[in-house]
Amino acid sequence: MSTGREIRLIEEDDGWWSAVDEETGVASQGPSRTAALENLDEAVELTKEARAEDTAAPEPDAPWFEDS
Repeated sequence: MSTGREIRLIEEDDGWWSAVDEETGVASQGPSRTAALENLDEAVELTKEARAEDTAAPEPDAPWFEDS
């Protein structure tokens, strides 16, 4: 069954997987495809709740989001 969401899955060099929800721009990761998708679902839901409440989304906690 399709949810109609466009999700990009990327296998990283270290074997972990990154998942990006193209509509929301939310990204997550996990040690497997399944874990990355489960983490993405949670991150998307939390982001949608934060946006609905007009609060800031959780700060990204991933190495590629480090400040320069």
